[in-house]
Amino acid sequence: MEPVYVWLIALIAFVVIEIATMGLTTIWFAGGALVALVLAMFNTSFYVQLGAFLVISIILLVGTRPLAIKFFNQKREKTNVDSMIGKQAIVVAEIDNLREEGQVILNGMEWSARAYEEGKIIPTGAVVEVKEIRGVKLMVVEKGKEQ
Repeated sequence: MEPVYVWLIALIAFVVIEIATMGLTTIWFAGGALVALVLAMFNTSFYVQLGAFLVISIILLVGTRPLAIKFFNQKREKTNVDSMIGKQAIVVAEIDNLREEGQVILNGMEWSARAYEEGKIIPTGAVVEVKEIRGVKLMVVEKGKEQ
């Protein structure tokens, strides 16, 4: 089989897989296959084509994937736990990391909570903001006292 057809089939396969998965996984290899296809049309050595395929695919993967993921995930809605970050809660049981105690009410549900700042004790009744989630515990800072 001639290299032109090999790269054409590879290009089509990578594009079809990308369309089917929409996971930004094979599009980079389609770019490499396109460059190799052009080189094959100019009758370059198969090893040069293969090298170009690998180099271009890796450059595209490493160089553009992080930017593409950032761009495509801009409109992603936060769901479940991610949506709690930045929200306010009320302390219903004093938060003390040393004693591993503390609870807050957030969206009508009771959650275990710990102070985001080590050594900080947050009293009952305080308003806190969720900064992070570690396991099943909300990491919070007292509202108005963030650093």
